[in-house]
Amino acid sequence: MAAPSRLLQVARRSTAEREAALERCELCGEPIPEDHKHVLEVANRELRCVCRACAILFDRPAAAEGRYKLVRDRRLRIDDLELDDLMWEQLRLPVDMAFFLDSTTEGRMTAFYPSPMGPTESQLDLAAWEDLATANPILRTLEPDVEALLVNRVRGARQHWIVPIDECYALVGLIRGRWRGLTGGTEVWAEIARRLEGLDRRARVASRNDRGS
Repeated sequence: MAAPSRLLQVARRSTAEREAALERCELCGEPIPEDHKHVLEVANRELRCVCRACAILFDRPAAAEGRYKLVRDRRLRIDDLELDDLMWEQLRLPVDMAFFLDSTTEGRMTAFYPSPMGPTESQLDLAAWEDLATANPILRTLEPDVEALLVNRVRGARQHWIVPIDECYALVGLIRGRWRGLTGGTEVWAEIARRLEGLDRRARVASRNDRGS
């Protein structure tokens, strides 16, 4: 049987190895698990992985004077969103998958689509967006900078979610890392489908007329 001091050394080494394998909070340096929170650095739209303590801190609107915003967990599936082909065309999106968020730095609603080059901004028609939001009051509840409307119309799909912005960034990272050739390849589209199926399982169903979901 190993001596107590030897067991203590092994336990300490095991703890150190586990901590080394964990990610670190990008604000305070504490170890964090794989399933952790994010804050958005608003000025440059970059996500920071954070520990529970920092997440609680930045849950307060006055924290960091708005430099960082906590990314919350709201995921809503909106099956009855009023968005027909004409309305989509008026939004001026060149592809069939995009996300929309209210940017405080830009002072307006913005639209991006995931591409092999990363998130690509589209010149959103703001009048068309206003018409869309009027027809779907739930879009007025988007939290600026950290929530987005994610739309998938690829290959005839008509899927709409309100999601945390890190969900959109994860989708961008998937496409950027797995895209092959001109059309992406079967592997990336299978991964996209799996990710959206997972989002569906985690999302709560909501109506386009909801104002306080």
